[in-house]
Amino acid sequence: MAIRAYLLLTITAISWAGNAIAGKLAAGHISPALLTSGRWLVAFVVLLPFALPHVRREWPIIAKNLPFLAVMGIVGFTIFNNLLYLALNHTSAINVTIEQASMPLVVFLANFLLFGQRISRGQIIGFAMTLVGVATVASNGNLYNLLSLDVGYGDALLLLAVVFYGAYTVALRWMPKLHWLSIITTLAAAAFIGSLPFTLAESITDNLLLPDTRGWLTLLYAAIFPSILAQVFYIKGNQLIGGNRAGLFFNLVPVFGTLFAVLLLGEHLKMFHLIALVLVIGGIMLAEHKAAGRRTASVPGNKSGSRP
Repeated sequence: MAIRAYLLLTITAISWAGNAIAGKLAAGHISPALLTSGRWLVAFVVLLPFALPHVRREWPIIAKNLPFLAVMGIVGFTIFNNLLYLALNHTSAINVTIEQASMPLVVFLANFLLFGQRISRGQIIGFAMTLVGVATVASNGNLYNLLSLDVGYGDALLLLAVVFYGAYTVALRWMPKLHWLSIITTLAAAAFIGSLPFTLAESITDNLLLPDTRGWLTLLYAAIFPSILAQVFYIKGNQLIGGNRAGLFFNLVPVFGTLFAVLLLGEHLKMFHLIALVLVIGGIMLAEHKAAGRRTASVPGNKSGSRP
């Protein structure tokens, strides 16, 4: 069972890492907002036949929570992906994959500031390491650049995207109890509808770029792998080994993303990237280890690594 979970979760990490590579490959072949619109349209069309029985059964709950679900889809799927793909037009895929790993830091800070979630010294050290790692990438290995706010445009866009997705993640605590197919299909529909104004804006400003062959292939990859299969595999992995252990596989995203960027895009891996990668992954693992230890200690009889 564990081996199956590890395989599913590794494929999930590969799929999410590939999203940054796909976004980079899409630059100049399909415009960012159109890529986002097409991605969620295809995902919605593929999901709908499987989700329809659940959506019909749970429609009263969906209708009651529709404004919240719409905002979640737009913030977590539309705005995040628009900013991600736009950032990849201005910075490297290596930068993007490493900087995306700061997501847990944003969630951690939001939970602490908004809900008073307790933190340990180990968590503070871990997230401080993550912050330094992300700052190292954003400043191109020269932290002095931050003093003059000399951060690349693409890196700034990506960090803004991380903030939006962090807000989405924190708000998941209020997600209504629905079948996962109902949730992902509703969010995909909201993401598509919410993306249309951005695509229209691209058209009005003459920035709309219709896809060529590479653009279509990128769109299909983004729709099938990170949007659908990764979600399914991550949920199944959670069910098999528990959320605490499954969450550690997020640390593989910057590793695979960096590897793909070097092998597939020919990007140059510099020493500051390696230092940042060690800081980011090490910091997150330290923070998650301390958090898991506190949760384990708070549950009588619970063994390390088991699901509470």
